[in-house]
Amino acid sequence: MPSAWLSAHLRAARPRVLAALNRVFGDIDLAEDAFQDASLKALKVWSPDRMPADPVAWLIIAGRNAGIDTLRKRKKETLTAPDDLEPLPEGPHPEDELTQSLDHAVYRDDILRLLFTCCHPVLRRDQQIALSLKIVAGLAVEEIARAFLVQAKTMEQRITRAKKRLQAAKLSYEEPDRTARAERLSAVANAIYLIFNEGYAASQGEELIREPLCEEAIRLARLIVRLFPEEPELRGLLALCLIQHSRRKARLSRSGAAVTLEDQDRSLWDRKLIAEGNILLEAALRKARPGPFQIEAAIASTHTQAATYATTDWVEIDRLYRALEHIRPSPVVALNRAVVQAKLNGAQAGLCRLEKLAGSLERYPNFHVVRATFLEELGLAEEAQAAYRKALEFAGTDVDRDHIRRKMKVSGGP
Repeated sequence: MPSAWLSAHLRAARPRVLAALNRVFGDIDLAEDAFQDASLKALKVWSPDRMPADPVAWLIIAGRNAGIDTLRKRKKETLTAPDDLEPLPEGPHPEDELTQSLDHAVYRDDILRLLFTCCHPVLRRDQQIALSLKIVAGLAVEEIARAFLVQAKTMEQRITRAKKRLQAAKLSYEEPDRTARAERLSAVANAIYLIFNEGYAASQGEELIREPLCEEAIRLARLIVRLFPEEPELRGLLALCLIQHSRRKARLSRSGAAVTLEDQDRSLWDRKLIAEGNILLEAALRKARPGPFQIEAAIASTHTQAATYATTDWVEIDRLYRALEHIRPSPVVALNRAVVQAKLNGAQAGLCRLEKLAGSLERYPNFHVVRATFLEELGLAEEAQAAYRKALEFAGTDVDRDHIRRKMKVSGGP
């Protein structure tokens, strides 16, 4: 089992390494296997005081060589290693050779190419996004299943079918032209946002926030805004990511406990990111083509305009959620609007809205936390404790579980 420092390095490097390996081999499964082999080699060679100057480049070279070995082993069966693929020199820390042999701009842009490949129109929309989260973001099947509110087995089958469909189509690994990119933009934008969202609020593990995922999603969002500056929804996507990311330092206490929006120290919010996000949002809205990312960014922006939680403009936020429900209805959007309605009209109004969502959000821990909060406000302590226990059952991270336990204790639980 790799230590925490090594896991963090490998997780941060994975998107760029895997994208570069996929460009080399044109085979997503082989690229994944090669990355795993490179990671195992890193486990043997790296140490906290003896790291390569460029870990990404090191992993690309190690993975490339591992992939070539795999192809050569298959040679007797069906495949032959391409003539131009020869192993590159390795060593514990061959920084100079590695960094000189790779064009950094190329392997960074490979991630966007890989993302467009995962969002190829031969795949269904749900397959495109699921495959992007698995291949580009490196999320576990269980994490992706939580994002889609489905069982892990269902998601695993979906991803497997998507890979087989790409292989059957015999797609070459190349950057799509501008027309093809435009056709895939919506799926790519959604994939980038889900990558960001997994970093913003991890669905599993010890950490609540996975900053490398947030930063990679923001980098990708900046890239597609530059590619398609006339698309307001892409500006809305980047604005949303920046404004949400601006609160990262206030979302955890010094002890690592989750801090809700209501209790956050707003002086810790990154006003530079908020200002950039607001400029992007205003530019997008001037196009008069509103979309879900623009509306979500406007909601996030409205929160940042309040000096305190008590002065939040809930009427404006309710108006925006109503528009979002119209453009892109979903159980999670309906849950968020129920919270806003409770702020405006009381816990009973919010609870009434929740009852309609019980089936679709049964496995979504925040649904049960919100329901418990409403029940508490209505003086229904036993029902609230039962809802908290349900939330605890489905919580994915240690931080979330600790947060729920604290709320249970405050409300009179064990």
